[in-house]
Amino acid sequence: MKPMRIGVCGIACEKCPRMVLNKCPNGENGCAQKENKFCKIASCAFVKKMRFCFECNEFPCEITKTGPIQYGYCQYLTGKE
Repeated sequence: MKPMRIGVCGIACEKCPRMVLNKCPNGENGCAQKENKFCKIASCAFVKKMRFCFECNEFPCEITKTGPIQYGYCQYLTGKE
């Protein structure tokens, strides 16, 4: 059994819509913090040197609204409204 991978956005790669449809730009490796024209979240984490976007003091932010996790859930996680 493969270990679960967690993408930069915080979602399990195996549940990511792009991964499920075999359209992940990183293939089986899943998302990582790097410049990525397909994922603003990964690019932002790369620029800010964050392993996961939820580690950032600005989380949730406008980029978070691009998904794949619902913005309301991100707000719930941080207690921000």
